Formats: sequence, structure tokens, C-alpha cells
Amino acid sequence: MTSARPDTDSNETATRPGRIRARLASALSDPVLRALFTATAVSRIGRGVFFAVTVLFFTQIIGLSAAQAAVVLAVSSGCGVVASFLGGWLADRWSARRLSFAFEATGGLLLAAYAFVGDFVSALVLASLAGFFDSMGHASRSAIIARGFAPDRRVHARAVLRTVTNVSIAAGSGLGAIALALGTAEAYRIVIACAGLICALGSLPLLRLTASVDAPARTGIRPVRTETGSIDTDAAAAALAERRDWNRRSPWRDPRYLVLSGLSAVFGMQFGVAEFGVPLWITERTDAPDVVVAVLLIVNTTLVVLLQVRASRGTHDVRVAGRVTLTAGWLMVAACMVYALAAGLPVWAAVAVLVVGMIAHTFAEILSQAGAWGLSFELADPVRAGAYQGVFGMGFSLGALASPIVVNATAITFGLAGWAMLAGIFFAAALGIWLIARRAAASVAASA
Repeated sequence: MTSARPDTDSNETATRPGRIRARLASALSDPVLRALFTATAVSRIGRGVFFAVTVLFFTQIIGLSAAQAAVVLAVSSGCGVVASFLGGWLADRWSARRLSFAFEATGGLLLAAYAFVGDFVSALVLASLAGFFDSMGHASRSAIIARGFAPDRRVHARAVLRTVTNVSIAAGSGLGAIALALGTAEAYRIVIACAGLICALGSLPLLRLTASVDAPARTGIRPVRTETGSIDTDAAAAALAERRDWNRRSPWRDPRYLVLSGLSAVFGMQFGVAEFGVPLWITERTDAPDVVVAVLLIVNTTLVVLLQVRASRGTHDVRVAGRVTLTAGWLMVAACMVYALAAGLPVWAAVAVLVVGMIAHTFAEILSQAGAWGLSFELADPVRAGAYQGVFGMGFSLGALASPIVVNATAITFGLAGWAMLAGIFFAAALGIWLIARRAAASVAASA
């Protein structure tokens, strides 16, 4: 576990890099976090390669049209919606660590098989399977986090893993640039095969996790017959009570959690604004050069890496989690309106405005993620942690699937008015999450 006051913090002459290394070493003294950290660092390098080359591989090497490539990616995301819940559901019944290993190793091998894709149908099938297993692996890993850490450490662990995810994806994107620079089919296929194998290798550290991260074993009481041949009514009643209690704890019977997941999915569309809306806005509606898209990505990644862990402190408290989410809502309103102002400005002014917008957007992203993690853990039933995390992840998958449609139908289509509509959507979602957190905190206080 992380020490509350690392020795290096009390050393006034210690350098900032020294303090960062000391904090990281302290955090990684936890064997669960260390295994997850290593697995994430390795596997996300492979994912970073795919993020950099997949679309161009589909269009320039395989020969898919832009529409076909979009269908492949959309169907892959759609498969992830179902897989998110299924992965969490399974993690409540079998070993979450073994399932995570199996799902992520399989997903990595499927990604490596992209190197052999040659047409639309094979790309569609393979992308769907890869997305399905990746989402199941992510859901089972969320169940591991929910069970493997104390309540006040879960959000911290999630923040550390998100930070290393960003660093590893950036490193993987640099490796993907090798294929982009060479531009040959052979280079693309070799880089993709290697990236898939890296993803598969990233699953190996998960085998070092202990059984403590798995769901508690159910009693499995079954009715038995007595010596006279009649049913043991006590055993039968116990078995029935166990099944009823298990079903009662389902996230599908928890309206508060379902609303939280839905609102979080809506706010999660802010990732679509960064990945889809802002690049289109820059190229179609502003005079800023296209290279600004890459500059904004660097700004976003740098701020997330530097600030995500710090911003997540205290958000295991539902009241704090709700408050930071509401702050994120205000920041998204500001970001949307600042992005809109870039249209029609001179180049230098448009670039400056877009950078300011991305800074506000990134702070909104950091705070909203911290709040979402805290609420998704604290408002879940710990007995069904896998299923709850699966439902929450499914909501984010739905948000990712809908975000390009919503962003295009608002900001890209209507300009300033569309950005205002989008801002209203984000603020309404943040306000709803804040109200849920406030009522949950009041309920806890009243029962104390």
C-alpha cells in the first residue's frame, strides 16, 4: 500500500523526478497494483500501435472505403457493449484473474491476426471478435480493481493505471509511425503482428494475481434427499434464499446505479468530442493548420499523465466525486463554447483558442473520470462487483458508439448553436450525477 508520507516528500532537497519515482515505487509495492501496472504498460503499447495505423491499414493497404472502415470500427464498438456486461457477469462466477488473462491473451492474438486480413468481411469479423474480447477483459479487470483494493485505494489504482495507459499508448503510437513512414504493406503487417503479440504478452502478469481478487465462492447449497427419500426442506429453503439474494443484488434491479451509468455514458461522449468532433471542426470550420490536431493530442496526453492521479484523490467519497463531476460539467460547457469561437479567427488566434479549449476539456476529462470511478465503485453492491462494473462499462461503450453521431448532429452541423446544444447535454449529465451523489451521501449520513 502507498505510504501516506513517503520519505522523499520530507526531503526539501529532493528533485521533483526523485519524488515522482519514490511515489511510484511506493504505489507499486502493492502486488495487485504492480501486476496490473505491468500488464497495462505492456498491452497498451500494442494498442497504441493499432490506434496509429488501423484506419490507414484498412483504407490504404486492404483497400476498404472510408465508409467500410467506419462500419468495421462501429460494429467492433457495438460488440463491446454486450461484452462489457458479459465480462463482469462472468467475473462474479469464475476466477476474475484467470478470465482476464484468457480474454486479454485471446484479444491480443486476434489483433495479431489483423496482419492476415485481406477484405471487408474478414476485417469486420476479426475486428468484432477483437473488440468483444477486449471489452470482456476490461470488465473483468474492473472487477479485480473493485475487489483487490480497499475502498480508499481503488480510485487511486484506477488513476495510476490510466496514467500508464496514456504513456504506453503514446509510446505505441511512436512505434506505429514506423509503418506509416515506410508505407508498404509488408511494414504494416509486420508492425501489426508484433503489436498484437505485445498485447498478448501483456496478459501474462495477470497470472501473478492472487485469489483475493476473485469473487467470494458461493455456498452452492443444493436440496438433498433424506434417508426416507423426501426432500430436505431446510437445505431447499437455504438454496432458494441464496438464489433470491443473488438475483436481488443484480445491477439491473438497482435504478440508481442504472441512471448513474446512463448519465456517465452521456458525459463520456466528451471523448468523442476530442477524437472526432475537434479534428473535424479544425479541418472544416477553422483556418488552423491540420497539424494542430496532433498538438492538441499532445496537450491532452501530457496533462492527463501529470494530473490524473492527483485529481483523483478523495473521490472515493461520493460527495467529493459528485462535486468534481459537477465541476467537470462546467469545464465542458466552457470547452465547447471556446472551441466554437475558433471559427473565423485568424490562424494564430484560432490555434490559441483551440489550445485553451483543449486545456479546459482535458481538466473536464480528468475530473469526470475521477468522479465516475469513485461513484461506480462506491454505489455498487460489493457482492456483485463484476456485474456492476460490467453495466457501468457497457454504458461507456454505448456512449462511445453514440458520440460520433451526436457530435456530428450538433456541433459539426449547426456550428455555434450546435456547440451550445452539446454543452447543455454535458452539463445536464453532470448535474444529474451530482444529484445522485448528493442523495447517496445524505442517505449514508442519515443511516449512520
